[in-house]
Amino acid sequence: MGEWRDYAISCLREVAVFSIFRRTAETPLYRIEKRPKLRNRQGIYAVVGMDGHILRRGHDLAQVLRVLERKLIRAVD
Repeated sequence: MGEWRDYAISCLREVAVFSIFRRTAETPLYRIEKRPKLRNRQGIYAVVGMDGHILRRGHDLAQVLRVLERKLIRAVD
């Protein structure tokens, strides 16, 4: 616990990204991305790891965030 210390939100033209950092000066540990164009394909939400691999993708944010449960993150209603 206490591994995540900072975050950033980016709203780009085709994607909104919530990045989770250990320290501000580092690359993000995880990125939670929302891509509306993928709504009819793999799913609008994705959790991407530090190495760029997609850990989970889907249409329901709560289900996608389950991949991070071991890190004690929860979606807020």
